[in-house]
Amino acid sequence: MIFCVEDDGEIRDLMIYTLHVAGWEAKGFTDGNGLFAALQAEKPCLILLDIMLPGEDGISILKKLRLQPATKEIPVIMATAKGTEYDKVTGLDLGADDYLAKPFGMMEMISRIRAVLRRANPRRSGKLLKMGKLELNPETCTVSVNQGRVQLTLKEYKLLAVFMENPGRVFTRDQLLSMIWGVEFMGETRTVDVHIRTLRMKLGECAAYLETVRGIGYRMGSGI
Repeated sequence: MIFCVEDDGEIRDLMIYTLHVAGWEAKGFTDGNGLFAALQAEKPCLILLDIMLPGEDGISILKKLRLQPATKEIPVIMATAKGTEYDKVTGLDLGADDYLAKPFGMMEMISRIRAVLRRANPRRSGKLLKMGKLELNPETCTVSVNQGRVQLTLKEYKLLAVFMENPGRVFTRDQLLSMIWGVEFMGETRTVDVHIRTLRMKLGECAAYLETVRGIGYRMGSGI
């Protein structure tokens, strides 16, 4: 099930029709009130969320979704007006998985949905990843420091997995945006930096393993 939050009735109907043709069940809502009411009864596999909505805007709705345990890991694709860089950066910083710039084609929408769902449900490897006191278990999608469980968001977990699967390799911010968020963002964005900072805070004594490579990006180092 995919939820579409779009106040323009013609666009919403077209989105739902296209999703049905592509093989998904879909429901449409005009605003955040309808969305949150529906979430009480059903959890979708993905939410398409317009930013410009009557009443509460999409950014505020996204923030609420990410703060609630029951909805914080539902993939969200934001629909933004073309060229609104601030909205794109803000949405990604708050945990949006991708964005569509209006006006967008229905085939582009389907392609981005499929890509986001693939990233949200990756194939799991059974190999336990370890570095010092830091462990990541791909089978259970859990992380621990000194045998104590560390609670990470989905994006933080995926970032850490990329680094631990490639120790010593330097990743640029653009590479990480493409790998984790699936977007190519033109211009400066602090999205990756924000997630690295919160990830370091949660890793505590193992935070030093995530090294900054000045002028390039980040890598998983020895922490020395």
